[in-house]
Amino acid sequence: MSTILGIDIGTSAVKAVLIDENQTLLAEASAALGISRPEPLWSEQDPDAWIAAVQAAVGEIRQAAPRRFAALGAVGLSGQMHGAVCLDSGQKPVRPAILWNDGRSHPQCAALLERLPGIGDIAGVLPMPGFTAPKLMWVAENEPEIFSRIQTIMLPKDYIRLWLTGETASDMSDAAGSMWLDEASRDWSDAALQATGMARSQMPQLLEGSDPAGTLRPGLAKAWGLTAGVAGNVTVAAGGGDAAVGGVGIGAVNNGDAFLSLGTSGQLFVTTDSYRPSPETMVHAFAHAVPGRWFQMAAMLNGASPLAWFGGITGISAGDLLAELGDDSNPGAGPGEGPMFLPYLAGERTPLNDPHATGQFFGLTGSTDRPAMTRAVLEGVTLSFADCLDRLSQAGTHVESLAAIGGGARSDLWLQMMADAMNARVERTAGAEIGPAFGAARLAIMATGRDAPDVCGKPDVERRFEPDADRHSAWQRQLERFRMLYRATKGLS
Repeated sequence: MSTILGIDIGTSAVKAVLIDENQTLLAEASAALGISRPEPLWSEQDPDAWIAAVQAAVGEIRQAAPRRFAALGAVGLSGQMHGAVCLDSGQKPVRPAILWNDGRSHPQCAALLERLPGIGDIAGVLPMPGFTAPKLMWVAENEPEIFSRIQTIMLPKDYIRLWLTGETASDMSDAAGSMWLDEASRDWSDAALQATGMARSQMPQLLEGSDPAGTLRPGLAKAWGLTAGVAGNVTVAAGGGDAAVGGVGIGAVNNGDAFLSLGTSGQLFVTTDSYRPSPETMVHAFAHAVPGRWFQMAAMLNGASPLAWFGGITGISAGDLLAELGDDSNPGAGPGEGPMFLPYLAGERTPLNDPHATGQFFGLTGSTDRPAMTRAVLEGVTLSFADCLDRLSQAGTHVESLAAIGGGARSDLWLQMMADAMNARVERTAGAEIGPAFGAARLAIMATGRDAPDVCGKPDVERRFEPDADRHSAWQRQLERFRMLYRATKGLS
């Protein structure tokens, strides 16, 4: 029986899982990544660091399950969205990749909207600095010599595919976050390309996420120790952007399926069976990683990362910070009376579209202690999610139940906060913290010929968190204060 490898190119780490044809987890591994911030608002990574991290993660999996790995039959890919990987004629990076949480291209966003006022309806969202197209406009204006050398634009996971297979390709869901995809027709938009000074010849071929997109290079198959019978026949799927592939991982592939993601970034994601743009709400309407599906998503640049940041500041791990809350960790507690926290450490996309937004504590006193500040961080992120759920409602999407994925989903306290603040049932599913890597493996299974309904079942629910009406009312009052704090201090940022 062949096995399937799922690889997720994240922001802070590469994660990989090995599963069998029945989707049983056989091994998992991760390798850390660093981020370079050479200037204010900048966020970059070396694309070749992703390759090194993939090699490290795969090495761990090979060591954990050598016999099963040697029978590898397919590979699926997921990756951080929007990153600009600029390649020359030799398919080598001409500069570091500019990441999704980079805010330098705000002026270019304004210029793009002026050049193409209908871009929001074409690309599913108004221009924002995180997207790929404005980044290339920035490169053209600020690094013209580098821009002149760019022959191919890729997204992060597609650079890994190039290394795995030698093929230049992307999928609909990842391309959706570039601002160059016509979401309705699922093809590159000539109008968007022209408005940003790009050409179709610089774009990779487009595939559906469950399509095969090449085979593993023989040299790499040999280096990975694959058996002779499978070494030349390992299918690599087109894959997808991490948000969409996370949805595949938890079976959110049918109309109305919804989940929240508490990873480095945060998402509220709802699958739709048609393209439903609502650019004025800052909600993203993108093509899904499976054919014939789209999704609406509130995308937050700050998910679980503020808790990790606070842990770094205090020298205590996120898990220990949560444990330190003690009796205050009672999941039934409503929003506290202590300090408030704005979680905008990397600016914010939905609902603000403000790369200059900053994080801040408000209401500190001489009696404020570390647990109170930890709880404020949790509450701040929770309120950001509640703020975004209102935008989804304005876009015509109403949510009663959400699956939860991402590292932050391991916290009972946080998920109960989410349920109460959003007045929606939240369900933690099995394997929630490895969603995109598992979803990538599912796409690889589909690339070998199996249909989505057969592959994309919903995982078991480990625990349900039901909303409480009284606590929801308290959260709504706190949400108004949260919004007032941002508006009152926006000019100072």
